[in-house]
Amino acid sequence: MTSSGEAVLFWLLGPMMVLGGLGLVFLRRAVYAALSMALVMILLGVVYLAQGADFLGIIQVFVYTGAVMMLFLFVVMLIGVDASDTLVETIKGQRWVSLLLALGLALLLIGAIGAVTFGPAVGLDTANAGGNVAGLAWPLFRQYVWG
Repeated sequence: MTSSGEAVLFWLLGPMMVLGGLGLVFLRRAVYAALSMALVMILLGVVYLAQGADFLGIIQVFVYTGAVMMLFLFVVMLIGVDASDTLVETIKGQRWVSLLLALGLALLLIGAIGAVTFGPAVGLDTANAGGNVAGLAWPLFRQYVWG
């Protein structure tokens, strides 16, 4: 069962993540698109933290947002993408083909996600008994490194 606080957090952050994803797709400047993607990654980390996946949330924010996105922004700013470069269409009909492919993918995803059913979660309380980080660290470092 989801608590009301988790539901409120999801309904606040969910639309912001969707808008950030749309900004990633539709913004013309690469730096703005990268900042929009960084926003989505940070909010996804917050959702992970709210769900009790502490390790995954912190890694999402530090590794993906902190390292990968900042490296991408550094390269884009170093190269200096010009606004006039993004308006030239090098392959004729590229936008229409990509639009048709995106619509096909959207229909495929809607059909696949609509058919999914989930059973009750099994063993999650046992795995997270000592905390999420401890539950993840035990099999990684004890069982697989020394075992």
